[in-house]
Amino acid sequence: QVQLVESGGGLVQPGGSLRLSCAASGFTFSMYGMSWYRQPVGKKRELVAGTSAGGMTNYADSVKGRFTISRDNTKNTVYLQMNNLKPEDTAVYYCKSWNNYWGQGTQVTVSS
Repeated sequence: QVQLVESGGGLVQPGGSLRLSCAASGFTFSMYGMSWYRQPVGKKRELVAGTSAGGMTNYADSVKGRFTISRDNTKNTVYLQMNNLKPEDTAVYYCKSWNNYWGQGTQVTVSS
């Protein structure tokens, strides 16, 4: 049974950093790309960043230069390092595997 479990969310001040983790199980992690999405309250879910199975990455324009996606195939985990956080980054963050499974989400709140 496939599981994606996010962790690392929380409350942080503007300009601060957080690292999100998504631990995967139930499928061959190294064979699939992974993505991070986010959904602010009352808004549509949007793609934040993605990494292919081979490690190629892409980012939404709004997070380029501040967020970094990475993966550790030995730990079946994908990460999202978020630096210089802004209030507009406040959202529930979800990981998604490219074989179309979603995690349950983790809340990130950026506020002073």
